[in-house]
Amino acid sequence: MKQWISLVLCACLAVSLCGLPAYAADDRIEVTEDISVSADYDWTRFAGKNVTLNVYNWGEYISNGSDESVDVVSAFEQLTGIRLNYTTFDSNETMYAKIKSGAANYDVIVPSDYMVAKMAAEGMLAELDLENIPNLALIDEEYKNRDFDPGNRYSVPYMWCTTGIIYNTTMVETAPQRWADLWNEEYAGSILMFNNSRDAYAIGAFKLGQSINPDTVEEMAAVMDELKAQKPLVQAYVMDEIFDKMEGGEAAVGVYYSGDAITMIDDNPDLAWVFPEEGVNLSIDNLCVPATSQNREAAEMFINYLCEVDVGVANCDFIGYSTPSSAVREQLDEELSESPIAYPADEVLANAQVFTNLSDEINDELDVQWSEMKSYNEGGNAYAMLFLLAAGVLLAGFNIWRKLRKKMRNDY
Repeated sequence: MKQWISLVLCACLAVSLCGLPAYAADDRIEVTEDISVSADYDWTRFAGKNVTLNVYNWGEYISNGSDESVDVVSAFEQLTGIRLNYTTFDSNETMYAKIKSGAANYDVIVPSDYMVAKMAAEGMLAELDLENIPNLALIDEEYKNRDFDPGNRYSVPYMWCTTGIIYNTTMVETAPQRWADLWNEEYAGSILMFNNSRDAYAIGAFKLGQSINPDTVEEMAAVMDELKAQKPLVQAYVMDEIFDKMEGGEAAVGVYYSGDAITMIDDNPDLAWVFPEEGVNLSIDNLCVPATSQNREAAEMFINYLCEVDVGVANCDFIGYSTPSSAVREQLDEELSESPIAYPADEVLANAQVFTNLSDEINDELDVQWSEMKSYNEGGNAYAMLFLLAAGVLLAGFNIWRKLRKKMRNDY
Protein backbone atom coordinates (compact mmCIF):
# COMPACT_ATOMS: atom_id res chain seq x y z
CA MET A 1 0.00 0.00 0.00
CA LYS A 2 2.78 2.41 0.96
CA GLN A 3 4.61 1.57 -2.26
CA TRP A 4 1.47 2.37 -4.26
CA ILE A 5 1.04 5.70 -2.42
CA SER A 6 4.67 6.57 -3.13
CA LEU A 7 4.17 5.90 -6.83
CA VAL A 8 1.08 8.11 -6.86
CA LEU A 9 2.90 10.92 -5.08
CA CYS A 10 5.80 10.70 -7.54
CA ALA A 11 3.40 10.81 -10.46
CA CYS A 12 1.62 13.85 -9.02
CA LEU A 13 4.94 15.58 -8.46
CA ALA A 14 5.96 14.86 -12.07
CA VAL A 15 2.71 16.31 -13.36
CA SER A 16 3.05 19.42 -11.19
CA LEU A 17 6.54 20.03 -12.59
CA CYS A 18 5.53 19.45 -16.20
CA GLY A 19 6.37 22.48 -18.32
CA LEU A 20 8.67 24.04 -15.72
CA PRO A 21 12.43 24.24 -16.29
CA ALA A 22 14.51 21.49 -14.68
CA TYR A 23 17.45 22.33 -12.41
CA ALA A 24 20.80 21.18 -13.71
CA ALA A 25 23.42 19.67 -11.44
CA ASP A 26 25.67 22.75 -11.57
CA ASP A 27 23.02 24.99 -10.02
CA ARG A 28 21.67 26.16 -13.35
CA ILE A 29 18.16 25.93 -14.75
CA GLU A 30 17.90 23.86 -17.91
CA VAL A 31 15.31 25.55 -20.12
CA THR A 32 15.87 23.62 -23.36
CA GLU A 33 18.47 21.16 -24.62
CA ASP A 34 20.63 24.12 -25.69
CA ILE A 35 19.88 26.76 -23.06
CA SER A 36 20.41 26.77 -19.32
CA VAL A 37 20.35 29.92 -17.19
CA SER A 38 21.52 31.07 -13.77
CA ALA A 39 19.55 29.43 -10.98
CA ASP A 40 20.11 32.25 -8.51
CA TYR A 41 17.74 34.60 -10.36
CA ASP A 42 13.97 34.66 -9.86
CA TRP A 43 12.86 33.92 -13.41
CA THR A 44 9.27 32.98 -12.51
CA ARG A 45 8.09 36.01 -10.53
CA PHE A 46 5.79 37.10 -13.37
CA ALA A 47 4.39 33.62 -14.10
CA GLY A 48 0.60 33.64 -14.23
CA LYS A 49 0.40 37.45 -14.27
CA ASN A 50 -0.44 37.71 -17.97
CA VAL A 51 2.54 39.96 -18.79
CA THR A 52 3.37 40.73 -22.43
CA LEU A 53 6.58 42.48 -23.47
CA ASN A 54 6.70 44.39 -26.74
CA VAL A 55 10.21 44.00 -28.14
CA TYR A 56 11.46 46.13 -31.06
CA ASN A 57 14.71 44.87 -32.57
CA TRP A 58 16.67 44.96 -35.80
CA GLY A 59 15.68 42.40 -38.43
CA GLU A 60 17.52 39.05 -38.30
CA TYR A 61 19.03 40.05 -34.93
CA ILE A 62 18.04 37.21 -32.62
CA SER A 63 18.16 33.42 -32.84
CA ASN A 64 14.57 32.57 -33.77
CA GLY A 65 14.47 28.84 -34.41
CA SER A 66 14.79 29.04 -38.19
CA ASP A 67 17.51 27.11 -40.07
CA GLU A 68 17.88 24.72 -37.13
CA SER A 69 18.82 27.57 -34.77
CA VAL A 70 17.78 27.86 -31.14
CA ASP A 71 14.51 29.70 -30.52
CA VAL A 72 15.60 31.94 -27.64
CA VAL A 73 12.30 33.86 -27.63
CA SER A 74 10.26 30.71 -27.11
CA ALA A 75 12.73 29.55 -24.43
CA PHE A 76 12.26 32.84 -22.54
CA GLU A 77 8.49 32.47 -22.64
CA GLN A 78 8.80 28.89 -21.38
CA LEU A 79 11.17 29.94 -18.61
CA THR A 80 9.27 32.98 -17.31
CA GLY A 81 5.64 32.72 -18.38
CA ILE A 82 6.03 36.15 -20.01
CA ARG A 83 4.77 36.49 -23.57
CA LEU A 84 6.91 38.34 -26.13
CA ASN A 85 5.42 40.39 -28.95
CA TYR A 86 8.46 40.71 -31.22
CA THR A 87 8.68 43.17 -34.15
CA THR A 88 11.60 44.55 -36.16
CA PHE A 89 13.02 47.73 -37.71
CA ASP A 90 15.75 48.33 -40.29
CA SER A 91 17.52 51.47 -39.02
CA ASN A 92 18.00 53.56 -35.90
CA GLU A 93 16.18 56.41 -37.55
CA THR A 94 13.11 54.29 -38.32
CA MET A 95 12.98 53.06 -34.73
CA TYR A 96 13.44 56.56 -33.31
CA ALA A 97 10.74 58.11 -35.50
CA LYS A 98 8.18 55.47 -34.57
CA ILE A 99 8.76 55.79 -30.83
CA LYS A 100 8.95 59.59 -30.99
CA SER A 101 5.60 59.73 -32.77
CA GLY A 102 3.91 57.68 -30.07
CA ALA A 103 2.60 55.33 -32.74
CA ALA A 104 3.54 52.28 -30.66
CA ASN A 105 4.56 51.40 -27.11
CA TYR A 106 7.57 49.16 -26.58
CA ASP A 107 9.24 47.62 -23.54
CA VAL A 108 12.66 46.67 -24.96
CA ILE A 109 14.42 48.32 -27.90
CA VAL A 110 17.90 47.92 -29.43
CA PRO A 111 19.38 51.30 -30.48
CA SER A 112 23.00 51.83 -31.48
CA ASP A 113 25.42 53.93 -29.43
CA TYR A 114 24.70 57.41 -30.81
CA MET A 115 20.96 56.79 -30.73
CA VAL A 116 21.14 55.79 -27.06
CA ALA A 117 22.69 59.18 -26.31
CA LYS A 118 20.09 61.01 -28.39
CA MET A 119 17.10 59.24 -26.88
CA ALA A 120 18.43 59.54 -23.33
CA ALA A 121 18.98 63.28 -23.79
CA GLU A 122 15.39 63.63 -25.00
CA GLY A 123 13.97 61.72 -22.03
CA MET A 124 12.89 58.79 -24.19
CA LEU A 125 14.66 56.08 -22.16
CA ALA A 126 13.99 54.74 -18.67
CA GLU A 127 16.86 54.56 -16.21
CA LEU A 128 17.66 50.89 -15.62
CA ASP A 129 17.60 49.19 -12.23
CA LEU A 130 20.84 47.26 -12.58
CA GLU A 131 19.92 45.13 -9.56
CA ASN A 132 17.54 43.38 -11.95
CA ILE A 133 20.34 42.87 -14.50
CA PRO A 134 23.15 41.09 -12.61
CA ASN A 135 24.41 39.59 -15.87
CA LEU A 136 25.79 43.00 -16.79
CA ALA A 137 28.84 41.64 -14.97
CA LEU A 138 29.35 39.25 -17.91
CA ILE A 139 29.91 42.17 -20.31
CA ASP A 140 33.56 43.08 -20.85
CA GLU A 141 34.65 46.37 -19.30
CA GLU A 142 35.74 47.86 -22.64
CA TYR A 143 32.09 47.89 -23.78
CA LYS A 144 30.65 49.36 -20.58
CA ASN A 145 30.60 52.93 -19.31
CA ARG A 146 31.04 54.36 -22.82
CA ASP A 147 30.70 58.04 -23.65
CA PHE A 148 27.21 57.56 -25.06
CA ASP A 149 25.97 56.22 -21.68
CA PRO A 150 28.30 56.76 -18.69
CA GLY A 151 27.60 54.26 -15.94
CA ASN A 152 25.21 52.29 -18.19
CA ARG A 153 22.28 54.17 -16.75
CA TYR A 154 20.13 53.50 -19.82
CA SER A 155 21.72 50.68 -21.77
CA VAL A 156 23.30 47.23 -21.68
CA PRO A 157 25.56 46.21 -24.62
CA TYR A 158 24.03 43.50 -26.82
CA MET A 159 26.29 43.11 -29.89
CA TRP A 160 28.90 45.12 -31.77
CA CYS A 161 30.08 45.31 -35.36
CA THR A 162 32.03 47.31 -37.89
CA THR A 163 31.14 48.56 -41.36
CA GLY A 164 32.85 47.57 -44.58
CA ILE A 165 32.46 46.60 -48.23
CA ILE A 166 31.00 43.29 -49.41
CA TYR A 167 31.51 42.38 -53.07
CA ASN A 168 30.90 39.55 -55.51
CA THR A 169 34.22 38.11 -56.66
CA THR A 170 32.67 36.84 -59.91
CA MET A 171 31.24 40.24 -60.87
CA VAL A 172 34.20 42.59 -60.41
CA GLU A 173 37.54 42.66 -62.18
CA THR A 174 39.20 44.77 -59.49
CA ALA A 175 38.29 44.11 -55.87
CA PRO A 176 37.50 47.30 -53.92
CA GLN A 177 39.94 48.21 -51.16
CA ARG A 178 38.88 51.73 -50.20
CA TRP A 179 35.66 53.65 -49.63
CA ALA A 180 36.80 55.88 -52.49
CA ASP A 181 36.45 52.89 -54.83
CA LEU A 182 32.68 53.25 -54.51
CA TRP A 183 33.01 56.31 -56.76
CA ASN A 184 34.68 54.18 -59.47
CA GLU A 185 32.64 54.07 -62.68
CA GLU A 186 33.71 50.46 -63.11
CA TYR A 187 30.96 49.61 -60.60
CA ALA A 188 28.34 51.92 -62.11
CA GLY A 189 24.80 50.66 -61.62
CA SER A 190 25.92 47.83 -59.37
CA ILE A 191 26.59 49.61 -56.06
CA LEU A 192 24.35 49.28 -53.00
CA MET A 193 24.59 52.10 -50.44
CA PHE A 194 23.22 52.49 -46.92
CA ASN A 195 19.71 53.89 -46.79
CA ASN A 196 20.26 55.85 -43.60
CA SER A 197 21.91 59.21 -43.12
CA ARG A 198 24.58 58.43 -40.50
CA ASP A 199 26.09 55.34 -42.14
CA ALA A 200 26.00 56.84 -45.64
CA TYR A 201 27.48 60.10 -44.37
CA ALA A 202 30.31 58.19 -42.69
CA ILE A 203 31.38 56.69 -46.02
CA GLY A 204 31.60 60.11 -47.65
CA ALA A 205 33.46 61.47 -44.63
CA PHE A 206 35.99 58.62 -44.70
CA LYS A 207 36.58 59.30 -48.40
CA LEU A 208 37.40 62.95 -47.62
CA GLY A 209 39.47 62.10 -44.56
CA GLN A 210 37.01 63.85 -42.24
CA SER A 211 35.38 62.87 -38.96
CA ILE A 212 32.19 60.85 -39.25
CA ASN A 213 30.71 63.23 -36.64
CA PRO A 214 30.34 66.65 -38.33
CA ASP A 215 30.68 69.84 -36.28
CA THR A 216 29.65 72.39 -38.89
CA VAL A 217 27.14 72.75 -41.71
CA GLU A 218 29.98 73.50 -44.14
CA GLU A 219 31.75 70.26 -43.25
CA MET A 220 28.51 68.37 -43.79
CA ALA A 221 27.82 70.03 -47.13
CA ALA A 222 31.20 68.91 -48.49
CA VAL A 223 30.42 65.28 -47.64
CA MET A 224 26.91 65.51 -49.12
CA ASP A 225 28.40 66.86 -52.33
CA GLU A 226 30.50 63.69 -52.50
CA LEU A 227 27.39 61.55 -52.04
CA LYS A 228 25.60 63.51 -54.76
CA ALA A 229 28.52 62.88 -57.11
CA GLN A 230 28.30 59.18 -56.35
CA LYS A 231 24.53 58.89 -56.77
CA PRO A 232 24.47 58.24 -60.57
CA LEU A 233 26.61 55.13 -59.94
CA VAL A 234 24.34 53.73 -57.20
CA GLN A 235 21.89 50.99 -58.06
CA ALA A 236 19.88 51.39 -54.83
CA TYR A 237 19.94 52.68 -51.27
CA VAL A 238 19.09 49.68 -49.09
CA MET A 239 19.02 48.21 -45.63
CA ASP A 240 17.77 44.62 -45.16
CA GLU A 241 17.14 44.38 -48.91
CA ILE A 242 20.89 43.93 -49.33
CA PHE A 243 20.64 40.26 -48.33
CA ASP A 244 18.59 39.21 -51.36
CA LYS A 245 20.45 41.50 -53.75
CA MET A 246 23.98 40.44 -52.82
CA GLU A 247 23.19 36.76 -52.25
CA GLY A 248 21.26 36.64 -55.54
CA GLY A 249 23.96 38.38 -57.61
CA GLU A 250 21.81 41.44 -58.36
CA ALA A 251 24.62 43.82 -57.38
CA ALA A 252 28.40 43.56 -57.45
CA VAL A 253 29.34 45.81 -54.52
CA GLY A 254 27.57 46.78 -51.32
CA VAL A 255 28.23 48.38 -47.96
CA TYR A 256 26.91 46.93 -44.72
CA TYR A 257 27.62 45.59 -41.24
CA SER A 258 30.22 42.91 -40.56
CA GLY A 259 27.87 40.50 -38.78
CA ASP A 260 25.47 40.47 -41.71
CA ALA A 261 28.38 40.02 -44.10
CA ILE A 262 29.18 36.70 -42.41
CA THR A 263 25.59 35.55 -43.02
CA MET A 264 25.65 36.63 -46.67
CA ILE A 265 29.00 34.96 -47.34
CA ASP A 266 27.72 31.73 -45.77
CA ASP A 267 24.77 31.82 -48.17
CA ASN A 268 26.87 32.79 -51.22
CA PRO A 269 30.58 31.79 -51.11
CA ASP A 270 31.26 34.05 -54.12
CA LEU A 271 30.98 37.04 -51.80
CA ALA A 272 33.96 38.54 -49.99
CA TRP A 273 34.52 41.30 -47.41
CA VAL A 274 37.05 44.08 -47.03
CA PHE A 275 37.75 46.65 -44.32
CA PRO A 276 38.45 49.86 -46.30
CA GLU A 277 41.84 51.44 -45.82
CA GLU A 278 40.47 54.86 -44.80
CA GLY A 279 38.91 53.44 -41.63
CA VAL A 280 35.67 51.90 -40.40
CA ASN A 281 32.80 52.72 -38.10
CA LEU A 282 32.63 50.62 -34.92
CA SER A 283 29.10 50.43 -33.55
CA ILE A 284 27.70 48.99 -30.32
CA ASP A 285 24.03 47.98 -30.26
CA ASN A 286 22.36 48.12 -26.87
CA LEU A 287 19.35 46.85 -24.94
CA CYS A 288 17.22 49.68 -23.55
CA VAL A 289 13.80 50.26 -21.98
CA PRO A 290 11.73 53.17 -23.35
CA ALA A 291 10.45 55.66 -20.79
CA THR A 292 6.87 54.79 -21.77
CA SER A 293 7.19 51.11 -20.84
CA GLN A 294 4.65 49.84 -18.32
CA ASN A 295 6.61 46.63 -17.70
CA ARG A 296 10.06 47.84 -16.73
CA GLU A 297 11.00 45.08 -14.30
CA ALA A 298 9.92 42.36 -16.74
CA ALA A 299 11.82 44.19 -19.50
CA GLU A 300 14.95 44.18 -17.33
CA MET A 301 14.46 40.44 -16.84
CA PHE A 302 14.49 39.95 -20.61
CA ILE A 303 17.66 42.06 -20.89
CA ASN A 304 19.28 39.95 -18.17
CA TYR A 305 18.22 36.79 -20.03
CA LEU A 306 19.82 37.98 -23.28
CA CYS A 307 23.10 38.39 -21.38
CA GLU A 308 23.09 34.71 -20.29
CA VAL A 309 26.03 32.83 -21.83
CA ASP A 310 23.97 30.11 -23.56
CA VAL A 311 21.59 32.71 -24.99
CA GLY A 312 24.50 34.84 -26.18
CA VAL A 313 26.08 31.83 -27.87
CA ALA A 314 22.81 30.96 -29.64
CA ASN A 315 22.40 34.53 -30.85
CA CYS A 316 25.99 34.86 -32.08
CA ASP A 317 25.80 31.51 -33.87
CA PHE A 318 22.67 32.62 -35.70
CA ILE A 319 23.33 36.27 -36.53
CA GLY A 320 27.13 36.33 -36.82
CA TYR A 321 27.60 39.58 -34.90
CA SER A 322 30.37 40.15 -32.38
CA THR A 323 29.69 39.59 -28.69
CA PRO A 324 30.77 42.10 -26.01
CA SER A 325 31.19 39.17 -23.59
CA SER A 326 34.38 37.12 -23.41
CA ALA A 327 32.41 34.45 -21.56
CA VAL A 328 30.22 34.05 -24.65
CA ARG A 329 33.07 34.23 -27.16
CA GLU A 330 34.92 31.43 -25.36
CA GLN A 331 31.96 29.12 -26.00
CA LEU A 332 31.62 29.87 -29.73
CA ASP A 333 32.87 27.57 -32.47
CA GLU A 334 36.40 28.54 -33.47
CA GLU A 335 35.25 29.41 -36.99
CA LEU A 336 33.19 32.26 -35.53
CA SER A 337 35.21 33.15 -32.42
CA GLU A 338 38.33 33.63 -34.56
CA SER A 339 36.59 35.12 -37.59
CA PRO A 340 38.62 38.07 -38.93
CA ILE A 341 35.34 39.66 -40.02
CA ALA A 342 33.58 39.38 -36.65
CA TYR A 343 36.71 40.16 -34.63
CA PRO A 344 38.98 42.36 -36.80
CA ALA A 345 42.72 42.72 -36.37
CA ASP A 346 44.02 45.37 -33.99
CA GLU A 347 45.13 47.61 -36.85
CA VAL A 348 41.55 47.70 -38.17
CA LEU A 349 40.10 48.60 -34.78
CA ALA A 350 42.83 51.19 -34.22
CA ASN A 351 41.59 52.96 -37.35
CA ALA A 352 37.91 52.83 -36.33
CA GLN A 353 35.68 55.79 -35.52
CA VAL A 354 32.58 55.74 -33.31
CA PHE A 355 29.42 57.75 -33.85
CA THR A 356 28.61 60.39 -31.24
CA ASN A 357 25.37 62.23 -30.58
CA LEU A 358 25.21 65.32 -32.78
CA SER A 359 23.81 68.69 -31.71
CA ASP A 360 20.18 69.40 -32.54
CA GLU A 361 21.26 71.94 -35.16
CA ILE A 362 23.58 69.49 -36.92
CA ASN A 363 21.07 66.65 -36.63
CA ASP A 364 18.33 68.74 -38.21
CA GLU A 365 20.62 69.91 -40.99
CA LEU A 366 21.75 66.33 -41.64
CA ASP A 367 18.13 65.27 -42.11
CA VAL A 368 17.56 68.14 -44.55
CA GLN A 369 20.70 67.53 -46.57
CA TRP A 370 20.14 63.77 -46.64
CA SER A 371 16.64 64.29 -48.05
CA GLU A 372 18.03 66.71 -50.64
CA MET A 373 20.72 64.22 -51.62
CA LYS A 374 18.21 61.38 -52.02
CA SER A 375 16.04 63.52 -54.32
CA TYR A 376 19.01 65.01 -56.21
CA ASN A 377 19.23 64.41 -59.97
CA GLU A 378 22.46 65.33 -61.73
CA GLY A 379 22.39 67.18 -65.06
CA GLY A 380 19.54 66.18 -67.31
CA ASN A 381 18.27 63.34 -65.15
CA ALA A 382 15.20 65.37 -64.18
CA TYR A 383 14.34 65.95 -67.85
CA ALA A 384 14.86 62.27 -68.56
CA MET A 385 12.44 61.37 -65.77
CA LEU A 386 9.84 63.80 -67.13
CA PHE A 387 10.27 62.32 -70.60
CA LEU A 388 9.82 58.78 -69.28
CA LEU A 389 6.75 59.86 -67.32
CA ALA A 390 5.23 61.51 -70.38
CA ALA A 391 6.00 58.46 -72.49
CA GLY A 392 4.31 56.27 -69.89
CA VAL A 393 1.19 58.42 -69.93
CA LEU A 394 1.04 58.35 -73.75
CA LEU A 395 1.51 54.58 -73.78
CA ALA A 396 -1.25 54.10 -71.22
CA GLY A 397 -3.55 56.36 -73.26
CA PHE A 398 -2.78 54.44 -76.42
CA ASN A 399 -3.60 51.13 -74.75
CA ILE A 400 -6.91 52.48 -73.46
CA TRP A 401 -7.80 53.81 -76.96
CA ARG A 402 -6.91 50.46 -78.53
CA LYS A 403 -9.12 48.54 -76.09
CA LEU A 404 -12.06 50.92 -76.69
CA ARG A 405 -11.61 50.63 -80.45
CA LYS A 406 -11.59 46.81 -80.21
CA LYS A 407 -14.75 46.86 -78.08
CA MET A 408 -16.53 49.15 -80.55
CA ARG A 409 -15.54 46.84 -83.43
CA ASN A 410 -16.83 43.80 -81.58
CA ASP A 411 -20.12 45.55 -80.74
CA TYR A 412 -20.52 46.54 -84.35
